[in-house]
Amino acid sequence: MTTALFSHPDCLEHTNPPGHPEQVARLRVIDKALAAPAFDALDRRSAPLCKDADILLAHPAQHLALIRTASPDQGYRALDPDTHMSPGTLNAAFRAVGANVAAVDAVLSGKATNAFCAIRPPGHHAEKSRAMGFCLFGNIAIAAKHALERHGLKRVAIVDFDVHHGNGTQDLIWDDGRILFVSTHQMPLYPGSGSADERGAHDNVVNIPLKPGTDGAGFRAAFTERALPALTAHEPELLLISAGFDAHRADPLANLDLTEDDFAWVAGQVCDIADAFANSRVVSTLEGGYDLDALAASVAAHVRVLMERGNG
Repeated sequence: MTTALFSHPDCLEHTNPPGHPEQVARLRVIDKALAAPAFDALDRRSAPLCKDADILLAHPAQHLALIRTASPDQGYRALDPDTHMSPGTLNAAFRAVGANVAAVDAVLSGKATNAFCAIRPPGHHAEKSRAMGFCLFGNIAIAAKHALERHGLKRVAIVDFDVHHGNGTQDLIWDDGRILFVSTHQMPLYPGSGSADERGAHDNVVNIPLKPGTDGAGFRAAFTERALPALTAHEPELLLISAGFDAHRADPLANLDLTEDDFAWVAGQVCDIADAFANSRVVSTLEGGYDLDALAASVAAHVRVLMERGNG
């Protein structure tokens, strides 16, 4: 079996105003890192455009209509102070959702053991009816709903280790007890949500806030103590990862102190859960990470673990 890599050049066509941290170069450095010979065995696939019905698994029709209407013919359109659209954004966002849906299809059909979606814009801040935090649609939440509604799974889990709380994912899955959402994130930090007492309508949310300055040892201890028991109890049939790498010590937008080794470690922990309950099935999608060198190294470490486990 193999690790599938889903991406598309359209994801390079989503541009933000000059100086914006969520820049085209993020995907370029990832593409360069994954072009190294160590990654020759990746099953490289073109991310399809999603269908409207995919987005409507998680968002109301009026949200999709609003995003379509906001798409500019030239220049930029601000949806909020952080979140912008350019003429290429809509197709990039449809590719991002499409990558996640196709990755779930590939993994659940047995055509790949696991998958990584190298896409942008990211998704975990997009709420049901609100684009925010660089995000338009809830990519990973849509993937979870797709696995449940169209593949007949009964339980899935989302692990989000982005340094910012995945408020959008939490909003999209809050009422769905089939989905366990586990998030480690710095607190206090944007977007201000993610306290430990936010538990979901069915006790299906596990937030693990980390103090600024938390290092790898602290992160691993918190994940082992809080995340692993919850994931084991849920017995997920598919593991989904919101892979944000802005908890890296070099990242300019936050204050955690993780390294590539910590991202490799947590990927291995998620794969262990997948081995135990989900026939090793994992789909991971890119979220944050804004220091370009740290991002490239961290993604490489993450994908290397997926490949090792996918070929094991």
